[in-house]
Amino acid sequence: MAVSAARKAELYRMVTPEQTCPWGLKALDLLKREGFEVEDHHLKSRAETDTFKTKHQVETTPQTFIDGRRIGGYDDLREFLGKEVKDKDAVTYKPVVALFGMALAMALAASWAVYGTVATVAAAEWSVAFAMCLLALQKLKDVDGFATMFLNYDLLAQRWVPYAKIYPFAEGLAGVLMISGALMWVSVPVALFIGGIGAVSVFKAVYVDRRELKCACVGGDSNVPLGFVSLTENLMMVGMAVWMILKPIGMGH
Repeated sequence: MAVSAARKAELYRMVTPEQTCPWGLKALDLLKREGFEVEDHHLKSRAETDTFKTKHQVETTPQTFIDGRRIGGYDDLREFLGKEVKDKDAVTYKPVVALFGMALAMALAASWAVYGTVATVAAAEWSVAFAMCLLALQKLKDVDGFATMFLNYDLLAQRWVPYAKIYPFAEGLAGVLMISGALMWVSVPVALFIGGIGAVSVFKAVYVDRRELKCACVGGDSNVPLGFVSLTENLMMVGMAVWMILKPIGMGH
């Protein structure tokens, strides 16, 4: 039985001493994984790249050719091969799921290291506190970007603009103090304050005013929709603060 020959593809990508195009590497990997025999052409200088783009009347590289037909760049190649092409403007919950998942994993690891088991009250406390710190970190990467998005819906920030830039620092401070168990007289009021105002603001914007906004919870450049996730973040802070108040009455680890 004759074995069918591998399909052939030509790939033109920038490979210079200063830069190797990451999209070119991804295109090369995709073609090989799809069983193509790839003729890999390196564009070894900016001048050579510009000449190629002018010749083929394209604005970017890499460029893929299959059976003599120009397919296009990496996204075009994925579409040609029937693969999913990511919509950069599509809303997604993936950043939030990843963040909360990592916070939980860190809390369980810390509980195991300290108590020799993951089944502790401390693990639950740390998961919330770690999440607060990670959420604050996302906001602190671009405070101005966060503040701009936050002003779309936070009721206090709309009345006192500097609060939008204070919020990430307050959330991070409360999280760090809750991890350490120190200065509860600072962390508890801060978490109650920012969490309470945030919860009311999100509820009003989403469930009363029915506005469709992006959530600033993981930073100002996210495509996470405002709604249940942001409301959960704020209620989580309020719940953690309330627990810290009630904890001395009863439970240990």
